[in-house]
Amino acid sequence: QLQLVESGGGLVQPGGSLRLSCAASGFTLDYYAISWFRQAPGKEREGVSCISNSGGRTKYADSVKGRFTVSRDNAKNTAILQMNSLIPEDTAVYYCAAQSGFVLRCPLIADEYNLWGQGTQVTVSS
Repeated sequence: QLQLVESGGGLVQPGGSLRLSCAASGFTLDYYAISWFRQAPGKEREGVSCISNSGGRTKYADSVKGRFTVSRDNAKNTAILQMNSLIPEDTAVYYCAAQSGFVLRCPLIADEYNLWGQGTQVTVSS
């Protein structure tokens, strides 16, 4: 069974950091682009960041540039989203998604991805 599992969410004060992990099981992430999306209550799902299968290409939403860093460790079959300088507007459920077939690209479009994790809650509040 192909599965993605996110972890690392939680409650953090403004200005704090969190490190989200996305672990794959049942398949190898090597050939998959990985994206992170988030959805806040009452809002549409938003693309946050993505990384190509080789790791050579990354992309960030304007709202997180300079604060978030996406990476992957194919040896551990895991992707990471390091989130620094968090602000209340970052509060959302964060999802990782994976899709094969992209060559040196990673679209931040939810409909392009077939494999999704269950999500992890991130709350930024004092």
